[in-house]
Amino acid sequence: MNEKRIEYDFLGSLEVPTNSYWGIHTQRAINNFRISGIKVNAGLIRSLALTKKACCLANLETGHLTSEKGKVIITACDEIVAGNLSNQFPIDALQGGAGTSTNMNINEVIANRAIELLIGKKGDYSVIHPLEDVNLHQSTNDVYPSALKVAAIYLLRDLSKAIAGLQGAFQEKEKEFAAIVKLGRTELQEAVPITLGAEFSAFAEAFARDRWRTFKCEERLRVVNLGGTAVGTGLAAPRDYIFLVINKLREVTGLGLSRGENVLGETTNADSFVEVSGILKAHAVNLIKISNDLRLMNLLGEIRLPQLQAGSSIMPGKVNPVLVEAAIQTGIKVIANDAIITDTASRGTLQINEFLPLLAHALLESLDLLINVSGMLIEHVRGIVANKEKCEEYFNASPMIITALLPIIGYEKATKFITEFSVGSEKNMRRFLEGKLGKEMIDKFLSPYQLTALGYSDQR
Repeated sequence: MNEKRIEYDFLGSLEVPTNSYWGIHTQRAINNFRISGIKVNAGLIRSLALTKKACCLANLETGHLTSEKGKVIITACDEIVAGNLSNQFPIDALQGGAGTSTNMNINEVIANRAIELLIGKKGDYSVIHPLEDVNLHQSTNDVYPSALKVAAIYLLRDLSKAIAGLQGAFQEKEKEFAAIVKLGRTELQEAVPITLGAEFSAFAEAFARDRWRTFKCEERLRVVNLGGTAVGTGLAAPRDYIFLVINKLREVTGLGLSRGENVLGETTNADSFVEVSGILKAHAVNLIKISNDLRLMNLLGEIRLPQLQAGSSIMPGKVNPVLVEAAIQTGIKVIANDAIITDTASRGTLQINEFLPLLAHALLESLDLLINVSGMLIEHVRGIVANKEKCEEYFNASPMIITALLPIIGYEKATKFITEFSVGSEKNMRRFLEGKLGKEMIDKFLSPYQLTALGYSDQR
């Protein structure tokens, strides 16, 4: 049976499922926003519950909330943080109202669970009221962006760890492939000789920068506006609560948060999210570039990527580089989300950003995607196998390896050698050069050490 209860607000009455922990405000949002079918990010829900717990603790300590109410509100918040009641947050991620619907949703779920803990009946808000008790001294406009920053910081820390693992995997391959000579390539043409290890070291270095940037940009999110209520002035909240609530948020989150010096400014502007998104975009760019390089090296046969699944429904035995292709698509999605975050942040008007729900969805989605794909790539990279023979085949056949000898023979003589090689019968450039200059000299100047040394020492 789909039993209903009747709840009321200033717009009138509405039926709400009897067993639901949400109430009339959530139900209106469910009815109004049938758009994407994508629910609000679970990390944001957990961070909102932490934020509500901090507000409750501040109201308890300052005497604005009774211990009986405070105890059950805190218990309800803890249950949500633990992942319970996750099916009670059904609102579409794409919603109007700057996050008000999501704030109302969590207020109602906390209130009705708290009522239940007091052996009351869901919807009897004379016991615990969603707005007068759970949302006491708060506004969506300070709770929602503060919770978003908390959620993003947690995910940034997870991402930094995932990138560190990815960096480490490439560094392992750097050492493993250190002695394998190969051709570098520029403009998709043969270029000067390098080593496969050096090539992987460049990939590792890019992810090292991503790791550091991701770790450091947490600082951009530590300043929050909780206690500022509607526009950042703290209107309708007592001063003792305002000065205490940030301390409580630090305690419940374990994060080094602080109240903004200009809380109105923190409420009005969303530029810090844009800055962080730019860091995520940088990592996405590196993922795309390096994943495509791995695809090309796999195509050339210089490396073999781990084989994961059949690549064709018609061509037996075909295997595609599916994981690096997935990483490229993930990077493209993150870049698209960065454009969304940029646009939504710029469209805030006067003392509020009405489009924070879309910004929040895009930011947290990017973080989730990058954590997942970076983590998946770690073992994939560790499974890469070098084809030393193919690398050496390309290397020995290419006229470009003569570039390593320029300090000894000069540009003009090198050009002459290349001309002779191109019209001669010898198709192996290394053997050709050994015949001209001697094997000992060629082995020295085409050694892995010599090719990756930073410049050369003047041996005149």
